[in-house]
Amino acid sequence: MKLWSTWKKKPFGKRLAALHAWNAWLVLVLAVSGMLLFFQPFRELGRIRVLTKEAHIWLGLLSVVVLLLYLPSLIRHIRQLKGKPEQQWNLGVVLVLLVGWIVSGIVLWQFRRLPPVWSNGALLVHDLFTWVGVPYAIYHSVSRSRWLKVKQRKTASADGEPMPAAPSLAGSVRHVLYTRRSFIRWSVAGVLVLLVGPKFARWLFGGGGAGVDLADYIPGSDGNHMVPEPVPHPDSVVPIGGGSKGEFRIYSVTPIPAFSSDNWAFTIGGLVNHPQKWNWKQFTDIERKVQVSDFHCVTGWSVYHNTWEGIPLSKLLEMAGIQPKARFVKFYSGDGVYTDTLTLAQAAVADVMVAVMLDGKPIPQDLGGPVRLIVPKMYAYKSVKWLQGIELIADEHIGYWEVRGYDIDAWVLGLKPKQANL
Repeated sequence: MKLWSTWKKKPFGKRLAALHAWNAWLVLVLAVSGMLLFFQPFRELGRIRVLTKEAHIWLGLLSVVVLLLYLPSLIRHIRQLKGKPEQQWNLGVVLVLLVGWIVSGIVLWQFRRLPPVWSNGALLVHDLFTWVGVPYAIYHSVSRSRWLKVKQRKTASADGEPMPAAPSLAGSVRHVLYTRRSFIRWSVAGVLVLLVGPKFARWLFGGGGAGVDLADYIPGSDGNHMVPEPVPHPDSVVPIGGGSKGEFRIYSVTPIPAFSSDNWAFTIGGLVNHPQKWNWKQFTDIERKVQVSDFHCVTGWSVYHNTWEGIPLSKLLEMAGIQPKARFVKFYSGDGVYTDTLTLAQAAVADVMVAVMLDGKPIPQDLGGPVRLIVPKMYAYKSVKWLQGIELIADEHIGYWEVRGYDIDAWVLGLKPKQANL
């Protein structure tokens, strides 16, 4: 209460200036941390990325406090700006951006308590406001810089009334400075449009994502060289799901690996009765099934109605024969780094699949091909990409992202099966 009383006693102008400064620094740090979270190489830092995400959330909550401190002064501030349309416009834009960022950020923060469609929409809004808001903040900061402002000098008449100054060299210089300010403002705006505009257009017209559009993917066009190509099931040739709706964003904790059928192998070992090892041709000869399911990422985006073709995980485990001591299924990525686990009960869910095709085509390298795990009812960090090994184990193994702070319980809200032992 004492802190609040001290704050209220400050002159109105000083309060506004302090809030403006706090907000400016928060927007700057949030923009930098947000872009780092989006930057692919930063994901390879693992725990540092998780800590950055947590800091981003707490800074976002701090921006809520700053906004709440400002709200009691809003009406008075609007009155103060009467007759200043440019500043009124700027205030309106800033408030809309702040509210949009805060509301969408809170939804993304609480995604586990909300249906995926909420986080999908919130991520789209958050990204859109970032595309617009960060360039606007840069332009506003530069165009309002003190060094671009020139104080008007006034000459007083004998009766104390101001009168225009006589033409002078100083007046000419002042005119040039004003011209310079206008030139710099337009230059900054032009540079921002050139730098951000094309990328924003690709983001906007590419479905709001930054990843793979399956319609544009041509089998054999990426770094994988897997021959022969698997022959699609009739239900995959014309995808029974109608084609994936949405766009996959590309995330990886390592540089994206490439594979060749010459040395690729898939193994099942550990606590099994019949260890298995297949080369590419043998693996693609195993009978496959087709299913339609949605794909939900923990960062907020989803791709709907994917037609996956592959081998049910339960079938592969049956072929290997599970020993009584086995309690968990551990998965190994071909990147040599990423691992994760499911309980035996989770692995037995019917739609958990080791997939080799998506919408009638081999899975692209960027999306975890040639083979990846699909666990539709869990967030996608459980769906291990570039899957090459399965091990049955007795003791729980904590996966790559879970060690770094992600929840071991990865069920999407409303999708967890009703079986009590899951």
